[in-house]
Amino acid sequence: MDAFYASVEQRDTPSLRGQPVAVGGQPDKRGVVAAASYEARAFGVHSAMSMVKAVRLCPSLVIVPPDFSRYKAASNAVFSIFREVTPLVEPLSLDEAYLDVTENLWGETLGTAVAKRLKARIRAETQLTASAGVAPNKFLAKIASGWKKPDGLTVISPERVEPFLQQLPVDALWGVGPVTAKKLRARGIDRLVDVRSADVETLRDTVGSLADWLRQLANGVDDRPVVPNREVKSSGSENTYPADLTDLDTIRAEIAEMAAHAISWLARKELLARTVTIKVRYSDFTTITRSHSAAPSRDETDLTARAVRLLEKTDAGRRPVRLLGVSVHNFCSAADDDRLPFGERNAE
Repeated sequence: MDAFYASVEQRDTPSLRGQPVAVGGQPDKRGVVAAASYEARAFGVHSAMSMVKAVRLCPSLVIVPPDFSRYKAASNAVFSIFREVTPLVEPLSLDEAYLDVTENLWGETLGTAVAKRLKARIRAETQLTASAGVAPNKFLAKIASGWKKPDGLTVISPERVEPFLQQLPVDALWGVGPVTAKKLRARGIDRLVDVRSADVETLRDTVGSLADWLRQLANGVDDRPVVPNREVKSSGSENTYPADLTDLDTIRAEIAEMAAHAISWLARKELLARTVTIKVRYSDFTTITRSHSAAPSRDETDLTARAVRLLEKTDAGRRPVRLLGVSVHNFCSAADDDRLPFGERNAE
């Protein structure tokens, strides 16, 4: 979907149409841009940017607080359309998914035809626009989907794969962010095709275990299937505070509250977690995580105590804290774990 949160806001509030809009928190409360309209992007505003910087770049920016219930409703409508085409829908987020349409319920023989129909249906039923990429594999389809935003459609047929690869920078490779791209460019690896000719040892010395994967992608090879209903790996929450936290008791209370939210999620999903992780970002933006693993549990006293104890492995209380987070990982179902008392297993 195109600038999804911002587009939903512009759809629902006509006065916002054509305006530079950012969805997120207020600049005086350390707000961050969750989404920016294309009018705002023209000024350099983008997601994950601090709202202070966004307003500096675009003084006329209209800031809208997020309303995730409306975004979720719009997402559900879009995904319902996806699943009319194929059961092979792999969500990446509320507004993005892979679809395998090799065989599809619409009986279309060309992926391009499916994409055109999907875009038209989405626009007609949600008044929102989507951009689509059609290609032989996930890697290429992902790149193609962002090629002509907004409202774009880019098709990479098998015979066009090599010419398409030839024009891509090394940043296009999966797993290559700004830091890794800088390291690769320092070694003379500037374009995707340079990865193919790079010395294997040089590549491994630069990107470690990613080397073989990146070389495979550089050759346009990606055999990963579209996997519907991907298993959830973690759940949690985090909060950036308007003023730095310095009192350790306050920090402990915040961690305990976030742990309670995670435990409520485990109960709803009828899951147990082996691992609890806390995230701490200090006032200088240094960010650390600390984890502890034990027997599977969703006992509130146990998991909360473990999360709070992890603070002892940080400088919280000695250094000002800007952000805190708690998450749970390594799940198993209550029915599969013999350590959970029989009564609790059947109490949900």
